[in-house]
Amino acid sequence: MNPENQQDIAAHDTPPLQAVIFDVDGTLAETELNGHRVAFNRAFEEFNIEWHWTPELYGELLKKTAGGKERIRYYAETHAPELLGRIDLDTWVARLHHLKSEIYSGLVLGGAIPLRPGVARLIDELRYSGIRLAIATTTTPSSLQSLIMANFNYDMMSLFEVIGAGDLVANKKPAPDIYQWVLKQMKLPPEACLVIEDSLLGFKAAKATGLPTLITVSTYAGNYVFDGALSVVSDLGEPDAPAHHIAGLPLAGPCVDLAQLRAWHQQYPEASQHKEAHLR
Repeated sequence: MNPENQQDIAAHDTPPLQAVIFDVDGTLAETELNGHRVAFNRAFEEFNIEWHWTPELYGELLKKTAGGKERIRYYAETHAPELLGRIDLDTWVARLHHLKSEIYSGLVLGGAIPLRPGVARLIDELRYSGIRLAIATTTTPSSLQSLIMANFNYDMMSLFEVIGAGDLVANKKPAPDIYQWVLKQMKLPPEACLVIEDSLLGFKAAKATGLPTLITVSTYAGNYVFDGALSVVSDLGEPDAPAHHIAGLPLAGPCVDLAQLRAWHQQYPEASQHKEAHLR
């Protein structure tokens, strides 16, 4: 069979786009550098521990592990092994992380963390067009709620049908568990959905679930290979502040809208075999 005909059949067989699943940290907003990192450092001070995560160090920690409690434990293992002997280590980590989450929520509600370009525009368009919306993240539900309230003035449950957040699953990204959980709740196959992510760990989780994925690179995205991503762009863009295409399937207009998502989604069988979707 002619390769072009094979691509036409594959595109024809792709189910229509029914749902978009968003990551949170780095995707909805640049939360890591001036949000979570700052909150961690303030929590360390209140706990009287001499830890300080610089922007560079925090970037390295993000590469190693997903999840705030997991990040605290990893840092203790590598920089403060004496803490591992605490009988109440799990409780101590949980308390420290809870304080950090409270500090982070205060930062967000104070307006310190705006949404990334195009996020509010696209979410509104998807909602009004009947596309189902979901969240798949390692961040806590309280942190997500603060971000949504500060930027939409809505409760998060009024925007997103399904919210996979926090410790709902045993294994966090890059494990596919959270995306599998979200799909199960929505009763949808991965082929009917599209994911928007910003990081390599998140992309690996989505890819392992068979989900078509758009990458909007964030501050800590790094010079990573996103092999098999639908497209890699700077952000979702606005009509007066265009997004920049980086790799993968081309961006047709100045910003990512529903028409563009549908076009990319229909090309997923082709894009999943693409071998050059990486940052240059």
